[in-house]
Amino acid sequence: MRKILRPDARTVAVVAALAAGAVLLALAVHHPAGILTVGLALLGLLFATVAGTAVAALRERGGREEPAGSAPPGQPDAEPFLDADTLDALDSAAVLARLSRMREVSDQ
Repeated sequence: MRKILRPDARTVAVVAALAAGAVLLALAVHHPAGILTVGLALLGLLFATVAGTAVAALRERGGREEPAGSAPPGQPDAEPFLDADTLDALDSAAVLARLSRMREVSDQ
């Protein structure tokens, strides 16, 4: 059910492109007059913009889907790390205990 509520970029691009094509076909076949023509043209433009944005998002990500828990590109990993300031501030026994726990988790 969650997949239906949050479709991926490929699904959005396909649905928006089909909707834009349907609006364009309606404009070409029926030639509505007046404000209806303007409304349909704006709706087609909106669908085309959504499709283009979804395609650009796919190209930026390289076409692959990322797992929900992964960090975005350019962000540090979610794993905790110890830098020099943290090592200086912490008790050495606590640091060694934490490092051994991290090694046990990564070995599993």
